[in-house]
Parts: sequence; structure tokens; C-alpha cells
Amino acid sequence: MTQLKLERPLAVLDIESTGINPRMDRIIDLAIVKLFPDGRREQHVFRVNPEIPIPAETTAIHNITNADVAHAPPFRQMAAAILEILADCDLGGFGVVRFDIPMLAEEFARAGVEFNPDNRRIVDAQRIYHKKEPRDLSAALTFYCGEMHLGAHGAEADALATLAVLEAQLQKYADLPHSLDELDKYCNPPRNPAWADRTGKLKWQNGELLINFGVQNIGRKLKDLVRDNPKFLMWILKSDFPADTKRIVADALEGRFLTPPALTED
Repeated sequence: MTQLKLERPLAVLDIESTGINPRMDRIIDLAIVKLFPDGRREQHVFRVNPEIPIPAETTAIHNITNADVAHAPPFRQMAAAILEILADCDLGGFGVVRFDIPMLAEEFARAGVEFNPDNRRIVDAQRIYHKKEPRDLSAALTFYCGEMHLGAHGAEADALATLAVLEAQLQKYADLPHSLDELDKYCNPPRNPAWADRTGKLKWQNGELLINFGVQNIGRKLKDLVRDNPKFLMWILKSDFPADTKRIVADALEGRFLTPPALTED
């Protein structure tokens, strides 16, 4: 792939899962196309036993049945190998910011493996596409590459189609940057610097970490809740919150608090 300027490998991801909720559903198929700065590429495909039933309506989309994954290993048994593949990589894909990366982060968290996407550049071909030609991956492949996406909703086929679309986007739009730094900025609006976690459930203000949701406890200091209302924090740990939010809260309950960032304006 000659259009991208890479300083380190780019891992293009695609996930098929039991559903669309990253925190409640599970991965059943993961494909990684790893592109190196010298043009080499590796393809890795993992079939995963989600250890929960695959709903019939989901099977109707990707045609992966409970029988297909019955003898596959669970994610936790493959987590270390997957992390090693991704260790030195920036991340790419189609809709990865909204779905694939949060899903992968939750699976790693359940496996007890540290995975931090925040220190990686992310290129989302869907965001480029929606800014330029709002449609889905199949339409993108037809529009940019003149091809029918016959393997739609197969993880490997979708990852390869995404890579083809990204290459064609870089050829088509002269104003589109080719470096990963600039593409990362193009695809991802800057996160509020006051947020301590990815979704802003916790935020910094004047060097203090505050709760940033709900009615009763919004604006309260995390350290005060550890002392005065630990039941509320335990509720967070047992509820449907992102893994990084839970990690910060769990550490606080054990007396480990994040170091405030240099800038803590609201």
C-alpha cells in the first residue's frame, strides 16, 4: 500500500460479535490486517467462543452460529497473542472508533490484560467516508473501488475491503493527508482534555477528579465518595460502565488515585 506514510505498523481491525453493545456483547470473529512501513502485510484471523449464546437475529447478519464457535477458544486464551500482534501498531478500520476498539478494549479488560488505545493513532475509514460520501462499507467499496462486497459481514473480508477503501480514498481526495498523525486528527475530534476516561464519566477540575454524570453525585469529588459513599462506587463497578471508568474507580477504592494532568481547566 503506497499511499499511506507509516512510521510503525497499522493494524486494520474488523470484529463480528454477538451484538452491538461493546460492554454486554462478545467477540466471535476478529480479523487483523497488519500493514508494515515497508509495504509488507500480515493477516490474522481469530474465531472466538463468546461463552454466551449468539442471538438468531445476529447470526442472520454474519451467518456465524453457536455450533461454529462451540469448539473455539474463549478470548481470554488468545488475549496475549492478540495483544502481541497489536503491540507496536496504530489502529485502523471501518467504524472502529464507535464499535471495534471499544469492543476489543472491553474483551481485554475482562481477560485481565492491559490494552490502552489512547496512545495509538486511529484512522477510521468510515469517518472519512461519512465526511465525503455518507454510506456503509459495501457502498464504499462499490463507490471507491468499483467492486461488489461479496464477503460482507465476514471479519477478514470486511478488513480487506476497508483497506481497499482507505487506499482508494487516499488516491481520490487530494486534500486528504497521508501521514498517520494527520489522518488521526482528521478522523478523531480532540477529546475534552478535562476527561479522565474515554467517555467523560470522570473529569478533572482544579486538580480534583469529579463524577461527571447523573444527578445526585455529579460534581462530587471521587476521593470524597470513597470516604462517604463507597456503595455508589461499587454500583459503578457492577453496572454497565466502560472498562477504563471501572478501572479508575476500582483503584480509587483501593487508595490508588490518578495523578492530575498538567492542565485541569473544566
